[in-house]
Amino acid sequence: MAVQSGGVNRATAERHLAAIMVADIVGYSRLMGADEAGTLRRLKALRREVIDPSIAAARGRIVKAMGDGLLAAFPSPLRAVACAVRIQRAMLIREAGRAPDQQFRLRVGINLGDVVEEPDGDVYGDGVNVAARLEPLAEPGGLCISRPVHDQVRDKLPYRFEDLGKRELKNIARPIGVFALSASAIGSLCISDEAAEEPFPSRSHPRKPAALAACAAVLLLAGGIGWWSWSALRAPAPGQPGAIPAASSANAPPLSLVVLPFANLNHDPEQEYFADGITEDLTTDLSHLDGSFVIARNTAFTYKGKPTDVRQVGRDLGVRYVLEGSVRRVEERVLLNAKLISADTGAQIWADRLEGDRSKLGELQAEFVARLARSLDVQLTQAESLRSLRERPNDPDAGDLAMRGWAALNRPRNPAHLREALRLFDEALQHDPRLVSALVGKARSLTYLAWLRWSETPEKDLAAAEAAIAQVLSDMPDHAMAHFVRGDILKARKKPDLAIPELETAIANDRNLALAYEALGHAKILLGRSTDALVPIEKALLLSPHDPALNLWLFHMCHAYTHMARYSEAIPWCLKSNAVAPLWLSYVDLAAGYAWTGQAAEAHNAVAELLKLMPNYTVEKWANAGFSDNPQFLAEYQRIVEGLRMAGLPER
Repeated sequence: MAVQSGGVNRATAERHLAAIMVADIVGYSRLMGADEAGTLRRLKALRREVIDPSIAAARGRIVKAMGDGLLAAFPSPLRAVACAVRIQRAMLIREAGRAPDQQFRLRVGINLGDVVEEPDGDVYGDGVNVAARLEPLAEPGGLCISRPVHDQVRDKLPYRFEDLGKRELKNIARPIGVFALSASAIGSLCISDEAAEEPFPSRSHPRKPAALAACAAVLLLAGGIGWWSWSALRAPAPGQPGAIPAASSANAPPLSLVVLPFANLNHDPEQEYFADGITEDLTTDLSHLDGSFVIARNTAFTYKGKPTDVRQVGRDLGVRYVLEGSVRRVEERVLLNAKLISADTGAQIWADRLEGDRSKLGELQAEFVARLARSLDVQLTQAESLRSLRERPNDPDAGDLAMRGWAALNRPRNPAHLREALRLFDEALQHDPRLVSALVGKARSLTYLAWLRWSETPEKDLAAAEAAIAQVLSDMPDHAMAHFVRGDILKARKKPDLAIPELETAIANDRNLALAYEALGHAKILLGRSTDALVPIEKALLLSPHDPALNLWLFHMCHAYTHMARYSEAIPWCLKSNAVAPLWLSYVDLAAGYAWTGQAAEAHNAVAELLKLMPNYTVEKWANAGFSDNPQFLAEYQRIVEGLRMAGLPER
């Protein structure tokens, strides 16, 4: 199929970025010569039953169809690549019963680039031309993609492309990096309906390793191809006639789960929308977690209102975990209960209960989803870490090691936990030097060690942290968690003014990233703006009230009040911090706060606890700790120095 550049009406055409797919049937002219009528019938059936529905399901648009080929546009590279693989897999199965010389085989080329779109929907430009030049490079049944596409999908879809290097393409000004996925590689895959749902958007968080084995119970065949319908109205529920055969939860991908429709216990129509909204939003937010495999909402909703056995659900859908919950109204309060269940054993792993004012359902929905998503992130990481230790104690892969690293990092902050996390992330990177979750985890561990004064080589550690994050952001510039960690690195380097834009970018890319809100508040303390720090830290505590870093967050609330010399308000926050897990910084502010409020005995006790955690610590060390160079911060900081002297901490 040839793509013509054509003329463009510049007065009405629009320019935008798009993922372009060009596909062509190999040997179509030969097949037409042998059996014109039969080939046309087969082509129409292929378009009607496989190609067109797959493109529509991936939210793509067929721009033009020209005999044996077509050109389609997609809103993202992930959707385009997942759709192309789905089509190739379907055709491989569909044509398997024919003689090799009679089979339909597609070549596919995909590019991400700037295109000009005419009012009639046609598109032109280099974005289209590169895709058209890539298509002939693909082997029959395979696909070729450009480097910009590969950069977007390589850590987000479970496909392993071969780097073909830079190629000179006809009528293209400069060489293009080309990556190929072979027909044999596609044939070894089992693709789920999640792939076309763009399960890993660019704002995803590297909170778990991307250890996806993409085989779920969505694409199985019996003499042909069976598809999960993209409409819950057409899709038979698992276990019903016409449903796809069950998969095994034992072989399911790590971090695979389904969010079952939340039950409306009052049968209140208003509450029904609320319960469905919680289910849909939670499905979306959980699919953004790195390495997660979340069953699409249309499939999940086939279970609505039906009695379920979670172990059977796990087998039906090929997932390891099932999240179920309920919504109930009690007078003017709304109560939400949620529980995470192992699909292997039916055992409850975790449960939570939230409540709020019924008059604020819209706000409650966003708050509940954010809190549940963060809690589940931590719980799933812990569960999968324990599972890998149990099942593969002596032969962990990179994903297992990174998962264990995050589990260690999610424990209360102390030097031993951070060094254990760092060791695991380094070991994971020996297996896979480009594993995003391990790179971000390593950078975060090193930054904590430097900032909390537990590192013997802080500058070296911060340089290594910056290098790891730079590697992530060069490939994934919208990675929210990476921007958050870079903000923390800049804070540790006494550049809180530069940290704030990084943290704001992290929040823009992930509105529920509690870590970034808290870090933003801390950066404002370092800039001498402690009054402005309270709101973002409170937001973080609202989004993640049981966060693994909770003791540090509570300390920062204490620290903000200490810098404002509001010691009677600071002391309770530092007491809460140490009740969660003792932190030496909290005892610094406690000692100063007690001293300034005339509570001498309590001040001496706080100093004693500080010295247990930081032996031989002195006023001189605190005075020269160098957390910030901001003049307002330093003036406020001096009051803490004086408070430590009054509390009896040794001078040097």
